[in-house]
Parts: sequence; C-alpha cells; structure tokens
Amino acid sequence: MKILVTGGAGYKGIVLTSKLLEKGYKVTILDNFMYGYEPVLHLVKNKNLSIIKADIRNTIESLQKYDVIFHLAGISGYPACAANPHSAHLINVQATRNILRKLCKDQLIIYASTTSFYGRSGEPCDEKMPITPFSVYANTKYMAEQITMEKENAIALRFATIFGFSPKMRIDLMVNDFTYKAVKEGVLVIFDSFAKRTFMHVDDAALCYIFTLEHAEKMKGNIYNAGGNHLNYSKLEIANLIRDRVNYNIIDSEVQDNDLRHFIVTFDKIEKMGFKPTISVEQGIDELLKVYKFYEYYSHFKTI
Repeated sequence: MKILVTGGAGYKGIVLTSKLLEKGYKVTILDNFMYGYEPVLHLVKNKNLSIIKADIRNTIESLQKYDVIFHLAGISGYPACAANPHSAHLINVQATRNILRKLCKDQLIIYASTTSFYGRSGEPCDEKMPITPFSVYANTKYMAEQITMEKENAIALRFATIFGFSPKMRIDLMVNDFTYKAVKEGVLVIFDSFAKRTFMHVDDAALCYIFTLEHAEKMKGNIYNAGGNHLNYSKLEIANLIRDRVNYNIIDSEVQDNDLRHFIVTFDKIEKMGFKPTISVEQGIDELLKVYKFYEYYSHFKTI
C-alpha cells in the first residue's frame, strides 16, 4: 500500500509517518518544510520513505499512484489563521479542493479535522451537532471538511486538542504551552479558567489515523470525533495537574480570552468502532517536563 501524508513533517505528521513506516507501509511525505528539515532527518534512511518538497497551493505531481492520502497540511490554530486569513483560505480550503479534484474514486482520503468547530457549546457535542464556526481557523477547517466529505471514499477525524512530545515540537497547544510556562517562567496567567476542552496525546492521534486506515471499509463516508470521553478538562484543571509536579504560580484572570472555547465532546461513535486513547494528560505532562528541562523553543546558537 502506498500512502501520501501531506504535512508529513509537521507536529502530528512526523509521528504518523514514523508509525506507518514501523508497520511496513510505503510512505511519501509532502511538505514545504517551512519550519525546517530536522524533524524528518532521522527517517531519511528508511527505504520505504520518499520525500517531496512542495507547497499544496501549487501544482502537485500526480496523486493517482497513492492508495491513501492522509491530508494534514494546513494552517493550524486560531492565532495563525487570524493573522493570515487569506492564506488560511488558500491553504486550508482551496488547496484541499484541488487535492480532491486530483483523486480517483477508489483512493481513500483521511482528513485532519478539529473539534474546534464546537466553539462555545453548552451541551455535549457529538458529530450530529449543527456547526457554527466562530473563527477563521474553525471556518476554513469546516469548509475543507465539507469539501472532503463530498467524496464517497473519505473519512474526517475531528481531533481533540493534541499534546505531548513530537520531533517537530509545538508549544502553542494548551497542555504544551501551560507546561512550558510553568517550567520556564514560573507563572501562568489563565483566561476563562472554567473553559473545558478535550485533549489527546500526539501518539494516540497517530494511532487513531492508523486505526482508521485499518477499519476504513466500515468507517468511510463518516465523520468521527477523535479522542476519549475521559480526557475532557478545564483550563484550571490542566494547570493544577501541572502544579502537582512543578512549583509555580497560577493567576486566574478575569479578562476574557479572545479564543474562548468551552465544550465537552463525546467520543461514543469512534469508541464503538473500537478506538480509545490510552495516554493520560498526566503522562504527557511528565514527558514534557523531561523535554523542557533542556529544550528552548526557537533556540539558537549563543555567543561562546
């Protein structure tokens, strides 16, 4: 089986690529490497890996030789999309449309969607809930999801907020960010500390992709919330889990967050298929604490 991973050098993409290679799949990464080449270098010698440096906004070579496309490439997150709304539409929406146009009927596409759609819902959110996107990020991802699901042989996974270590680190994700500030700054200011979200370790996210691939016949044509019912936490609960391990100050601000997301997601649909994440938030925090003892975000060579 030949697999293409768009955004394969990214935070989730490189972990997914590694696990696919471990299973013996032939994998091609398509990435523009805007954040550097280092995340993929440890995989280059693998004979089953191919790498294409390209931007999904531009013409991509024939996609018809791949059996499966994991479409992860895009601008991710509220701040990045708010700062680049035009690019967010071109990359998240138009490029997705162009990819779908190049696929034939038998090719499977698994799309990286998001639970950020659910915004500020006051009730448990399942896949049937009406969507009203409240940000550029949520809107462009929802539009791309709709485009993807027009194809019969497609699956969309609405992922929880990801956390944990990856060879391509991100610290702008909540658990990663809170832990980083606790370690490096000794203080964390929380906005809307009551707000609940749902979380998932990056390794579990990669395993969820592979589970979907291996159960594609039963899952295709459907949208699934991807995460676990036991991983819904408020911001303050996450901060306190970190404080159980690190001595730092929490400032509970009364100022409202511009990116207010407050929802509880139900994952019954994917659990009935047989998938459930196994890595706890506590395990992820312990892992991040080990990394942050030496890791500096955007570190550079200092004067010797």
